[in-house]
Amino acid sequence: MKHVLALLCLLGTFLYAFAQCTVPASEFQLKGNYLIGGLFDIHHDSALVHHDRPEAIDCSSTKLIDSNYRKFELMRFSVEEINNSTNLLPNVSLGYEIFDHCSDTQNFPGVLDLISVNGLIQPWSEPHKNLSKVTSVVGTFTSTETLTVAPLFMMNLIPMVSYGAASSVFSRKQIFPSFLRTVHPNKDVIDVIVNIILHFNWRWVAFLNTDNDYGNDGRDLFMKRIKDTEICLAYTNGLNHDSNYSQIFKQIGALEIPIIIVFAPEWTAETLIRSAIQLNVTKKVWIAGDAWSLNKRLPKEKGIKNIGTVLGVSEPVVTIPGFSDFIYSSKRQMHCENAGQQKFCNQVCNCSNLNAEDVIAADPSFSFPVYSAVYAIAHALHNVLQCGTGTCNDKITVYPHMVLAELKKSNFTLLNQTIQFDENGDPKFGSYSIVFWNHSGDAEEIGTHTFHPTINFFINNSKIQWYMKGVPTSLCSTECPAGYAKKQDGIHKCCFNCEICQKGTYVNITEDPYKCIYCKETEWSAEGSTSCNLRVVEYVPFKDSGAILIMVGAWVLVGLTLATSVLFAINYNTPVVRSAGGPMCFLILGCLSLCSLSVFFYFDKPTVSFCILRFLPFILFYTVCLACFVVRSFQIVCIFKIAAKFPKLHSWWMKYHGQWLVITVAFVTQALLLIVGYSYGPSKPYNDTLSYPDKIILGCDINLKASSGSVFLLLSLCSLCFIFSYMGKDLPKNYNEAKAITFCLLVLILTWIIFATEYMLYHGKYIQTFNALAVLSSLYSFLLWYFLPKCYIIIFQPYKNTQQYFQGLIQNYTKTISQ
Repeated sequence: MKHVLALLCLLGTFLYAFAQCTVPASEFQLKGNYLIGGLFDIHHDSALVHHDRPEAIDCSSTKLIDSNYRKFELMRFSVEEINNSTNLLPNVSLGYEIFDHCSDTQNFPGVLDLISVNGLIQPWSEPHKNLSKVTSVVGTFTSTETLTVAPLFMMNLIPMVSYGAASSVFSRKQIFPSFLRTVHPNKDVIDVIVNIILHFNWRWVAFLNTDNDYGNDGRDLFMKRIKDTEICLAYTNGLNHDSNYSQIFKQIGALEIPIIIVFAPEWTAETLIRSAIQLNVTKKVWIAGDAWSLNKRLPKEKGIKNIGTVLGVSEPVVTIPGFSDFIYSSKRQMHCENAGQQKFCNQVCNCSNLNAEDVIAADPSFSFPVYSAVYAIAHALHNVLQCGTGTCNDKITVYPHMVLAELKKSNFTLLNQTIQFDENGDPKFGSYSIVFWNHSGDAEEIGTHTFHPTINFFINNSKIQWYMKGVPTSLCSTECPAGYAKKQDGIHKCCFNCEICQKGTYVNITEDPYKCIYCKETEWSAEGSTSCNLRVVEYVPFKDSGAILIMVGAWVLVGLTLATSVLFAINYNTPVVRSAGGPMCFLILGCLSLCSLSVFFYFDKPTVSFCILRFLPFILFYTVCLACFVVRSFQIVCIFKIAAKFPKLHSWWMKYHGQWLVITVAFVTQALLLIVGYSYGPSKPYNDTLSYPDKIILGCDINLKASSGSVFLLLSLCSLCFIFSYMGKDLPKNYNEAKAITFCLLVLILTWIIFATEYMLYHGKYIQTFNALAVLSSLYSFLLWYFLPKCYIIIFQPYKNTQQYFQGLIQNYTKTISQ
């Protein structure tokens, strides 16, 4: 109810004013076949006056804004130019009804007059039954003004073409269906500002905005735009009439922010900059929004050079032919001197103190948007009236929504620019200039930012005269050296400490400067790296000299075992061969040859089959060898010691061929263990990436759990063999079978101790060579120290290879034991 009463009071004020004002004012009104509304804040009401009841404001009593008066005159000039044209709207005259919209919330009488029909307002009437006074409206200038009055025009789809309202909300057609604008939205201005900051590599900035729809929208867009950049918004504040500029500049100084973005209208910016001069704020770079970058008064303020360097984003200054002549002619007629001529509220100018030079020299910002807005409406009306060469269809009833439909389809050329609107009613034409306030007090163009047809950004750095030598820097923390990652310090990503990336990691500042990235397994890096290097893949090829020697040694082993077998076969019935094991010797020699197969698979690039064959032949057949020597050791001890004391055991052993039973059990057990082990966890190729940072050592991965049974069996056999052979250490000197076996085992144990030590100390590719050498040494230990002495006796000491010699040794030893 309170809002209804307020609206009724406001309507009463409007109707009273409408009844009282009867004399037209030439500058605010022009009769024509079709009227265009105009809303221009020629005056600006900055005072906050509290009212007990709704009432309109008298704009003529507030501050006159010369740049806005220039825009006002531009609309008048545009209409006059169109009326004088023979191509656009031929034989049709445009008129206008303009109001001074000096307040965001207290200028409804003029708006209500524009939407009235014969002095009545019927917002819910059918569009085809009643016509509003105007076909469309040019204005308003600020976003807050537009947000306040736009809903009234949206009701009946009266086209509203703004030349200054840049807030993002107006792009939402579901809320503002008949709104278009000839000025770029805030998003485009923010894009240019961010590009300037990125161009100079600034990171630490402050953003001051007017605390209204325009400024807050700019701030929100700026925060969104820099989200994925390295720019940090160190400080932001909304400016209003109560702002404490001293406190604001103290906070900016405490944070050491050299870059200040000011996104505010010119009257707010003027107050801010003058406060900065008064408070002796120095060594700053100011980035001006398009609303005040071409201000004519501030660049000439005393002390403006002390505050630093001012850059800005502005509408390009477009020279409009004939406008200056129009102003000179208009001022000579002195339309505005007599305030008593005014017809309606806020159609009072009181501008006699402004001469033609003042108007022409005023801030030219938004001049072309006004000019193009009027022309866009004229072209839309031209199309609605189906105008041709010299005539228009005057029988067509023009409704605002018809003009709106044609406005959306605008496509014409004006001063070398193609005027078009996108689906949101935003312009698809125009560009921005980047300006610098030089020491002469002028806004000098130093760069451009175009949007259509392609986006292009350019700044001529050489034209800028900085307040210091060189381009100012703006960083919370200095950039980290190469190879160092940033560690954020506080809430701002621009404030950080530097930490060096460890070995095996690197930092890519283009991808993520805050993280040390691990290299791939096939790559390596030193400490403080910015990239990874490919590791060198190492293994021992067949062509390696060490591999060749070992493989030759394996073939020699096979040759020696074959020669030994032939020698033993020839002398099979001799005591030496019989005492060495008889047929068991051939089994041992055959297994030694088969064990040597493993040696060949330690070289070249490992595969699954290579890894299996490195261990399987050696473990399986070496088990047989050890089992044979266990049995042989036991038999030696049995013959000389156990047979006399335990005759039954000896008898049982001989009867059931205990030696072959033990060997068979050992072989079958080892075979089963190997089958189970390889089924559970087979040996497979393994890339050692831990031993060396810059190398990959190819080897075979042994599953210790899977192979533990096989190794345990080998160790058990080796231990038994050693025990039995050690028990025969005191046998006859010339009958040294047990001593030979003991010595072979000691060589075997020493070989693997050396290899184990080497394996712990060295992890290079030649560990495979050492492993093959250990295997080969294990085979040679039995061949050289067990079989070679017997071959020597057979060949060089045949007298010892007689039955009498052996029987004599046994008898002498038996007598010794019995005594």
